[in-house]
Amino acid sequence: MNTISIISFIVATTAVAVFTYMIVRNMKKSDSATEEYFTGGRALSWYMVAGSLLLTNLSTEQLVGLNGDIFGDKALVGMAWESLAAFAMIATALVFLPIYLASGFTTTPAFLEKRFDKTTRSMVSGLFLFGYVTVLLPVVLYTGSLALITMFDLKLNLSLVVAIIGIVGSSYAIFGGLKSVAVSDTLNGIGLLIGGLAIPFLALATLGDGSFFEGLSKLVNQNPEYLTVLTQSNLDGKNVSVPWPTLLTGMMFIQVFYWSTNQVIVQRAMAARSLAEGQKGVLFASGMKLIGPLMLCLPALIALHMPELKIERQDQVYGAVVRHVLPDWSLGLFAAVLVGSILSSFNSALNSASTLFSLQFYKGYINPSASEEQTVVIGKYFGILLALSSIIIAPLLAQMDSIFQFLQKVNGLYSVPIIAIFLLGITTKHIPALAAKIGMIVGMVMYGFFIFYPIDNLHWLHTYFISFTWSIIIMLLIGYFKPKSDQEIALSDEKTPAPVDMTPWPLAKKVSAGIFGTTIAIYLLLTALSN
Repeated sequence: MNTISIISFIVATTAVAVFTYMIVRNMKKSDSATEEYFTGGRALSWYMVAGSLLLTNLSTEQLVGLNGDIFGDKALVGMAWESLAAFAMIATALVFLPIYLASGFTTTPAFLEKRFDKTTRSMVSGLFLFGYVTVLLPVVLYTGSLALITMFDLKLNLSLVVAIIGIVGSSYAIFGGLKSVAVSDTLNGIGLLIGGLAIPFLALATLGDGSFFEGLSKLVNQNPEYLTVLTQSNLDGKNVSVPWPTLLTGMMFIQVFYWSTNQVIVQRAMAARSLAEGQKGVLFASGMKLIGPLMLCLPALIALHMPELKIERQDQVYGAVVRHVLPDWSLGLFAAVLVGSILSSFNSALNSASTLFSLQFYKGYINPSASEEQTVVIGKYFGILLALSSIIIAPLLAQMDSIFQFLQKVNGLYSVPIIAIFLLGITTKHIPALAAKIGMIVGMVMYGFFIFYPIDNLHWLHTYFISFTWSIIIMLLIGYFKPKSDQEIALSDEKTPAPVDMTPWPLAKKVSAGIFGTTIAIYLLLTALSN
């Protein structure tokens, strides 16, 4: 990076920090210290909910990992990770969010305590923390550092870059709380949307020797098989990363887990100042997922038409395209945008992990009489500990072939039982707490068996669905033979005053239908082009 790039990077990164501080300082504050720190005082408007949701999800593990998978597949099947996310977010807006907000939950596992018991909530909180510590936080740091080093040809050690990003990112989450995270996410989200969309447009112009439309013509007409969205093998005869039958089994459930029950994601929507604002934010983010493939898939498709890039590993493809098409003067600005996205995902996960530990384990078991101020302080100390462990683990991930596949596979170990418990918790009333605990264990054991003893030609997303199904069956059987008593059901159904206005957004269902129809139309168009 030249001097101009470095200066623009510093200015842009500093500007986000300064504007975040000024905006947060003028926002309404809650009288409750824990609600202020962990849920932003429930003061987020729809655009902050949407911005935080998108940027918490969209980071370098997506940009690097998904583009890498598309490049390796030589097909557009990986687009399902984005398009089916839109469907899951509709479920969040219409089904899950009203339930969470109605009872004023600060964490998604809190719903499980009301529906089942405290032990079930603790077990699920523990599984979430396991996933954040061992997978999510280290993967975000590793892919972010790798992307920066690759794109900008930095002569720095990977561990050093990991440490710098980890320290800066944790400062937002630990010292600023959810408000700082959400506001900085929104500001960075604007930059990422502009910068992220600029890359494929510039790449198409480069592919077309200066003409965007010529590049688009080459993309569509040369090897149209690359545009295939529904297949089991690519033009080389190799199995693709997302065979079409998996869309009917594990893919949809893993999306519902991530967008409807995962604390890191749903915490942003639970911080909305009303149900209508939360639904607007979630559905706007859902609509934006439909243009996500332009950033997360299109650069890899273009790279397949650029043999001059000389890509050795698929996870290097996004960095290679960026370095090839961006003018030198803009590198610093794009680096700032990327760092913002990395910080967003990292500090969001860190804030959610601190929330779970403080409210569930510290306040719930270790020190039940702790004041709200003490709980927040413990959350900050726990955040520091998590940040340090993630900085140590992240460089060890350099041995993985596909970071995106690694992330999704390991997530399944704890997400299979969690999504099963949440779905039955919401759709039934008679399933007892014992069933939830046993179902959780069955789901984990079955999924773990498939991961350690894989069956030939059985895709891991199918094993996700099989494990999920068995978990559901076991819980339903226990619920049939040992159902909850009428008294227990009545206790679970007790209503508490909602902390926010629960009037739904009048256009929520119409907008959801529009997003659903648009997604189907995109798939039909791409199928026609690929043939």
